[in-house]
Amino acid sequence: MLAAASVSLMLLSGGAFAANPEGVWVSEDGAAKVQIVNCGGKLCGNVVWLKNPIDPSTGAPKTDKKNPDAAKKSRPLVGLTVLHGLTPSGPHSWAGEIYNADDGRTYAARLQMPNPSYAKVEGCVLVFCKRHIWTRADQTGVQHVQARAN
Repeated sequence: MLAAASVSLMLLSGGAFAANPEGVWVSEDGAAKVQIVNCGGKLCGNVVWLKNPIDPSTGAPKTDKKNPDAAKKSRPLVGLTVLHGLTPSGPHSWAGEIYNADDGRTYAARLQMPNPSYAKVEGCVLVFCKRHIWTRADQTGVQHVQARAN
């Protein structure tokens, strides 16, 4: 109960942490890790790890085989940019695009960070959205406001 009250107070104080999504994130299902970095003033995210990197049907590393562009079907999934052009869209929030290799489509995206340890990632078509929770895999970008000792 005390922890919940502390979290609520932190969120209400607005600025209890400086949101920075840069770093490595684990997908909700634990199947992938995405590294979010600054790409020329906007944020982008690249797949840096897959739990199952080998395509069982070919015995080779997984590729972007569901991409509708035939020239892109042979791109390896590890290293693939899946978040594009994220720009600030509000407090602790960014908007851009997300590519879904499961269906080969790109969607409008929103990333929100309620706290430094997890992010809500949404991909939307019109008003229909699918949300995933990503958990920070590292501490890059976690910038807690520290109370001064003096």
